[in-house]
Amino acid sequence: MNTFARPLNETQRGLSATARLGSGRRARFSPRPHDLIRGIGPNWFASVMGTGIVANAAALLPVSIPALKSAALGLWLLAAAMLLVLGIATAAQWIRHQEIARGHHMSPTMAPFYGAPPMAILTVGAGAILVGKQLIGTQAAVVTDSALWTVGTVAGLLASVAIPYLMFTGHRLEQSMTLGSWLMPIVPPMVSAATGAALIPHLASGQLQLTLLFACYAMFGLSLLASLVVICLVWARLAYHGPGPAETVPTFWIVLGPLGQSVTAAHLLGVQASAVLHGPVASAFSTMGVLYGVPVWGFAMLWLALAAAITISTARAHLPFSLTWWSFTFPVGTVVTGTSGLAIGTGADLFTVAAVSLYILLVVAWGTAFVHTVRGTISGRLLGVGTPLLAQVVAAR
Repeated sequence: MNTFARPLNETQRGLSATARLGSGRRARFSPRPHDLIRGIGPNWFASVMGTGIVANAAALLPVSIPALKSAALGLWLLAAAMLLVLGIATAAQWIRHQEIARGHHMSPTMAPFYGAPPMAILTVGAGAILVGKQLIGTQAAVVTDSALWTVGTVAGLLASVAIPYLMFTGHRLEQSMTLGSWLMPIVPPMVSAATGAALIPHLASGQLQLTLLFACYAMFGLSLLASLVVICLVWARLAYHGPGPAETVPTFWIVLGPLGQSVTAAHLLGVQASAVLHGPVASAFSTMGVLYGVPVWGFAMLWLALAAAITISTARAHLPFSLTWWSFTFPVGTVVTGTSGLAIGTGADLFTVAAVSLYILLVVAWGTAFVHTVRGTISGRLLGVGTPLLAQVVAAR
């Protein structure tokens, strides 16, 4: 069987079949709360990433829009709530449906999404300082971000090693199966590098700040070089085999993730390097934000155009909704934050206009993905059950 053709959540097919067997006879389907968690997988955490980045990107825009502050706070709270709910659901799945939970890492299409939970944690953590502090205060925001950054970074580093190792030794892969989602497990360290910059000023000056600064730069390099390898594989796959099934086309937008996040990290870490380091080294790291960021931003614009063209072409035929649509959000959001950094670092109106324009695109993409996800969840389709979620809740009572 061609594993490339399987849906991202492989549990859904079997679960839908089970639901169909029970349709028409209520006695055959006994809705219980823990049945609803069977269809949850690590790919669901992409919705937290996509929601959180809308809030964080609003805070980093090079222009001040008062109305966005309240909206950003609301989105951050929503992302935090989604993270909590999905975390509880995942834990419950490991307790009640271990066979499903354990099967995720053996799926070539699902396993890469184990990079999503760490990035979701890091995104919500960063939002605590960027937007959450207006509600909970700076001290509480720093404590919250520190805890979430630590957990997300450790989990992300584990994923960046474990998932590629599993792909190399446990999965049977072919070049035609290459997806943008292969970047998911190796991007978390880049997110840690970008979000870790905000914590540096809150550490005691000296070795603690130096340690975190260089640790972030090391994670920057770890993720960047690994991402370049995968991006080349994705380009080759597209050249030799084409986009493939419509359901997987949105994953090609994930390439924007390491590109935009690396530009963001280079800028934010460069700002902190100026305060922590001295002399030519400080100047070099500070300048790197622009010297690295502008060329990579150019390639990101090229990939954005290619991904958009492929997506539009596919949509003209048929582009069914799935959780992969969240690939339209977080990667674009990282390009927004990277572009905002370049606007601040260069003072060029080009990047200011681009940042605002890309942010509008991000909001539209998020709204589309969010509405469809809510509908799919209420209908039960995304959870892999055959009857509407609300109907199950009522029946369970």
